[in-house]
Amino acid sequence: MTLTCPAPAKLNLFLHVVGRREDGYHLLQTLFRFIDFGDTLHFSPREDGMVRRAIEIEGVPPEQDLCVRAARLLQQECGCKLGADIVLEKRIPMGGGMGGGSSDAATTLLALNRLWDLGLPRERLMRMGLTLGADVPVFVFGENAFAEGVGERLQAYPLPGAWYVVLFPRAHVATAQIFAHPELTRNTISLKIRDLSHRVLQNDLQPVVCGLYPEVARHLAWLARFARARMTGSGACVFAEFPGPVQARAALEQLPPDMRGIVARGLPHHPLRDFAAP
Repeated sequence: MTLTCPAPAKLNLFLHVVGRREDGYHLLQTLFRFIDFGDTLHFSPREDGMVRRAIEIEGVPPEQDLCVRAARLLQQECGCKLGADIVLEKRIPMGGGMGGGSSDAATTLLALNRLWDLGLPRERLMRMGLTLGADVPVFVFGENAFAEGVGERLQAYPLPGAWYVVLFPRAHVATAQIFAHPELTRNTISLKIRDLSHRVLQNDLQPVVCGLYPEVARHLAWLARFARARMTGSGACVFAEFPGPVQARAALEQLPPDMRGIVARGLPHHPLRDFAAP
C-alpha cells in the first residue's frame, strides 16, 4: 500500500522581528497561511526497518533530507520496527521562504504516524517537529496560525478565503545571512492577536533581502503594480492578495517571460489536519 499526501506551502502574511534571545535566536511574530500549492509525497511501508529516499534530490544528501530525518526520528521515539520508501515530488522552491522542507518533514511525521499505526497525539508530533526546524510545528498544528517566539508558540487564527499571486525570483536567499545583517530591524513593537485585523503589517526582513538580492526587489516592484506586495519568510518568494481568482489570473497573465509565478488559493486548514490525534 502506498500513501500519497500533500505538503502545502505557506505564506507569512507578515513577519516582525520583536527581539533577540540571549542564545542569539530572534524573537518573531508572524501569521502563517497555508495555500493549495506544494509538494507531494508517497510513502510505502517496509518490513525491514529501512528508511529509503527513492529519488535523489540534487544538493541534498540523504542524511540531511528532512523527510528521512523525520522518519528516523519517529522510529527512534517510538521504537518502531517498520520502515518506508519515500518519494518526493518537489514543486516548492528551495530557499524561497515558503516552508518547503518544513512542510515535507511535517507531512512525513503525520503520514507515517498513520501508516505505521502509531497513534501519536498532535502535541508530541509538534515537539518532535521543533527539533527538525522552527517552522515544522505549524504544519503539524494544522491550522492557519499566529506564531510567536521562534515560531513555535501557536494560536489558531481563522482566515477568510483569499487568492494570491506568488512569484518565484531566481534567488536562493541565505536565511542566516539575513538574520545576521546589521541593518535588520530587531525592535518592532509586539502585537496582540486582536491587533492583526486593523494594522498595516510588513515583513521586517524584506528591506535587507531587497538590498542584497536585486531580483527579489524587481519582482516585488512588478507585483506592486497590481496589489500590495510582500515577501514571505526570509525570501526569495513574494506574493500579493487579490479579491478573487479572476483578478489574480489576469495579473499573472501579464507576467514578463523572464519571471515565474502561480495563482494559489488560501486554505482554511492543513489538508492532513486529521492525521494526528487531538
